[in-house]
Amino acid sequence: MRTWLDHMKFQAIGFRQIPGANIGECAMPTYIVGDIHITDSAAYPAHVPRALATIARFGGRVIAGGGRVDLLEGDPMPERVFIIEFPTADVARRWYRSNDYQEALKARLSASHGRVLLLEGNEVSTVAPVAGMDVGKG
Repeated sequence: MRTWLDHMKFQAIGFRQIPGANIGECAMPTYIVGDIHITDSAAYPAHVPRALATIARFGGRVIAGGGRVDLLEGDPMPERVFIIEFPTADVARRWYRSNDYQEALKARLSASHGRVLLLEGNEVSTVAPVAGMDVGKG
């Protein structure tokens, strides 16, 4: 049986209870990351409400998207980046392959091109900080 302390440990490192799963059966969140180049700025926004509705139906949430991108390394400069969080990789894949999302995707692909990838979450590193390093400064 999972205790309150076990629950807090799961929460601290990002684990989430899977709806309908046994107590203690948890999974790391999974992220859909998109790097999109818009080819038709007038048509592109039409897919957004449909896509957002499908994301919500699958228990996902947009955690970043459409904001300013500050390229720190490499090329080319992304034009539009979005990150969507889902409870599990299976849920994310089911969302992407769903008939509802495929309709929204057709609209997006008619006005843009780019790359979309699935990134499975991992446990947060437990490596101790290096002495003398001021994390968050500079």
